[in-house]
Amino acid sequence: MATHTAQEIAARGEQLKRDNIVIRTYDIWKTYVMGDQVINAVSGVSIEIKRGEYVAIMGPSGSGKSTLMNLIGCLDSPSQGEYYINGSLVSQMDDDELATIRNKEIGFVFQTFNLLPRASALHNVELPLIYNGTPPKQRIEKAKQALREVDLVNRMDHKPNELSGGQRQRVAIARALVNSPSIILADEPTGNLDTATGNEIMALFARLHERGNTIVLVTHEHDIALHAHRIIAVRDGKVERDEAIPH
Repeated sequence: MATHTAQEIAARGEQLKRDNIVIRTYDIWKTYVMGDQVINAVSGVSIEIKRGEYVAIMGPSGSGKSTLMNLIGCLDSPSQGEYYINGSLVSQMDDDELATIRNKEIGFVFQTFNLLPRASALHNVELPLIYNGTPPKQRIEKAKQALREVDLVNRMDHKPNELSGGQRQRVAIARALVNSPSIILADEPTGNLDTATGNEIMALFARLHERGNTIVLVTHEHDIALHAHRIIAVRDGKVERDEAIPH
């Protein structure tokens, strides 16, 4: 792709904002060189996700969906191509700038919850606000509100080992919500849960989507992907299918 001037990049970013597009990739690639072998984990992916959408990125193991998730989540940078999040060109940012974007724009929900074991639910939810310098009083209020949104404010003083798997994932979702991010990025969020608890978590995501949250769900399970309103199916590093799911 041709190099754009700063003015062109700014103009494109403003247009994406006007069009309510929170995620836009233009021909992004992620290439790894392993000895004599060149592996294209993501091969020329161009996708667009609007604010308020609920999208599942689905594919089998080795399809490139995890690499694509890392690129969308600003955990990695593409080898080539451009990626904008909320009008900002993030594909050319350095590690410090990417960390700032991650904290401000993206709420992560992981399969393994990633909670601090010795910290209360409230403190775990507070963490992103500590990193961005939110004053303590405001921080606690925001964390309590996020726990209310996942129906867990009555367990805010409990540590992770005092909570069920479903409750731990609710804490993780509250932590993802606390910064009011542009997108919630959920990686196999029901992977460590039994079916009934997994269904409860997916019902919670549906409720959050109805409230206006943009949700990107990464999964290898077709029945989980069907909870979304659109499926982007990935295979061999490319978008194989992009379709709306009627609800």
